Amino acid sequence: MSLFTCEDPAVWKAVHNKYWTVVEAKSAGKRKTSGKLLQLDKWFQEDLPAAITARPERFLTHAELVKIMEWKLTKGKFRPRLQQLIGSNNEEAVQSSSSKAFSLLPDVQAAIKELCKLKGVGSATASAVLVAGAPDKVAFMADEAVESIAELRPVEYTDKHYALYLQKMLWKTSELNKVDAQQDWTPHRVEQCLWTWTVANQIQPSLLQGVSLKDATNQKPEKRKTADEKPSKRKKTE
Repeated sequence: MSLFTCEDPAVWKAVHNKYWTVVEAKSAGKRKTSGKLLQLDKWFQEDLPAAITARPERFLTHAELVKIMEWKLTKGKFRPRLQQLIGSNNEEAVQSSSSKAFSLLPDVQAAIKELCKLKGVGSATASAVLVAGAPDKVAFMADEAVESIAELRPVEYTDKHYALYLQKMLWKTSELNKVDAQQDWTPHRVEQCLWTWTVANQIQPSLLQGVSLKDATNQKPEKRKTADEKPSKRKKTE
C-alpha cells in the first residue's frame, strides 16, 4: 500500500516520528562512512536552516553549498563528479544566486532555474537549497520520495518532473492540514515521511513497527498519469 494515498494524519505523524530512527539505521549501514549521514542530516535539518534564517536576507555560502552536496550524495546516490562541479563555483556566485533564488519565492520554479545557473546544480540540488530556507514552500527532490508516488516513476531530474512532484507535495500538505487540527504540515515534512516509509521498507521494515496503513481510514487510489504529464528526458545534473 502507498503512504501517499493515506489520508489519516495519525499514520503520517507516526511515520514522521520514525524519521531519525531510520536515518540512524541507514547511517549505521554505510560501513565506510558509518555515522556520517546522521551527522550531516542533523546539520541540514537543524543547523543550516537556523543559520540561513538568522541572516538579514536569506542566502547560502560556498561552504554550505558544498556541504549540501555532500549531504545529498551521502543520503542518496553517490556521484563524485557533482561534488567537483559544486566546488568549482566561487563564493560571490553562490551567495548572489542563492540570495536571488530565495527572493523569487514563492515562485519555486523561477528560484530553481536561478540556482541551476550554478555549476553542478540541477533541480534536485536546487530543491535542497530552497528547503533549507523555506521548508513551508518547497520539498526536497529525494529519489525515494518521488518514487513512492506511482505516476512519478521513474525519477527524471528535470524542471518539469520536479514541478509535478512539488504539485503533489503541496496537494498532500493541504489535504493533511485540512484534517489535522495542528495544521503544521509542510511540503518538506511530507517529503520526509515518504522518504522514511520507503527507506525503512528497503533496509529494515521492523523500524516501522506499530505503523500500519491497513488501519488507516479513507484510502483512495492514486490518480493515473495523464498524457501531458509524461516526464522529459533525463538531465545529467541533479
